[in-house]
Amino acid sequence: MTRQNKWFHPFSSQLAIWNLQFEYKMSRIRLLSETVASQVAAGEVVERPASVVKELIENSIDAGARKIDILIRRGGISLVRVVDDGCGMDRDDALLSLERHATSKIRSAADLQAVATLGFRGEALPSIASVSRFRLTTREAGAVAGTEIVVNGGKIDIVRDGGEAPGTQVEVRSLFYNLPARRKFLRSENTESRNIEHQVHLQAIGHPQIGFSLLRDDRMLFQLPTAATLGDRIRDSYGIELLERLAEINGTPLRNIQIAGFIGQAGLSRQTRAQQLVFVNGRAVESGLLTAAIREGYHTALMKGQYPVTFLFLEIDPASVDVNVHPAKREVRFRDPTAVREAIVHSIQQTLERGRVEWQEKFRSPVIAPKAVPEKAAPDLSYELRYRSTGSSS
Repeated sequence: MTRQNKWFHPFSSQLAIWNLQFEYKMSRIRLLSETVASQVAAGEVVERPASVVKELIENSIDAGARKIDILIRRGGISLVRVVDDGCGMDRDDALLSLERHATSKIRSAADLQAVATLGFRGEALPSIASVSRFRLTTREAGAVAGTEIVVNGGKIDIVRDGGEAPGTQVEVRSLFYNLPARRKFLRSENTESRNIEHQVHLQAIGHPQIGFSLLRDDRMLFQLPTAATLGDRIRDSYGIELLERLAEINGTPLRNIQIAGFIGQAGLSRQTRAQQLVFVNGRAVESGLLTAAIREGYHTALMKGQYPVTFLFLEIDPASVDVNVHPAKREVRFRDPTAVREAIVHSIQQTLERGRVEWQEKFRSPVIAPKAVPEKAAPDLSYELRYRSTGSSS
């Protein structure tokens, strides 16, 4: 018995030590509360007021809105309000929209392989609501009453009937009021306002069939009615002078990639990429691959250090592009990047060549044909003959 105890005792001690170590390690890992988890997600989705505007506008577009009105105060730090005339939601859907990972855009993991909507993560509204004083009012067309939900710092305070017009209205006040460390990293009000204005312009160019308005501190920055064509939207946004210096892309599809839009004629360039806009299936994106392909397409028609003006739209099979590689959905990844590059280069070169030929035909000196010299009419001898005949008879 003593020998058994001597053998067992060290083992028991070691087992006790392992148990203590295991309990100690387990105590270092804890589940985050729902509020903190939402704030962490907000750090990825909500970088600044322009991020809020982008997410809300994308929700409005996915809801089928034909008109979207944006109001901001103090660069969006004090207030962002987005009002649309989309399909709206009933009360159950409105409450679910404030839950993390709740979305109407996808149903299964397979749907992520072919995302056809702008928003799909189901994190925008709860993330925004967790770092602001948030108010959502929504009503479906034909419904007797709508729904109003008030959220403060991620906690729902009020749920009641609302009387707004059909559609959805979202108010975001005091952004990052409960995260002062994030708030102090925001830029000046003018800088944040310019970022918002750029974001609204992007969405307006990408969706000319929708009317947009942007009001800043009770001053209308711009009001764009619905446009029949992309050219009309560019004219309304940037002026007729720019539109007249653009060439429309009418290239044939290459490898099932359709490219449309407008590009600047040779000689038209900018010192920044501010007017180098590229959209993939209606989504404004940033991509080093696309930027390099555009420059390759211009080749010697672009001065060094200059950037072309482009309003380029790529229509591609959603299954061939991955939009789920960036939390803010700014970047995309293509299944066949070589095909995308070749399609862009081919379309730009084809358009520039067509423009060069048209320019030459327009300014080519016309060939002037020599004037035909009229033949001299034969003299009328009838009078002379009559005179001679009369004179001879006398």
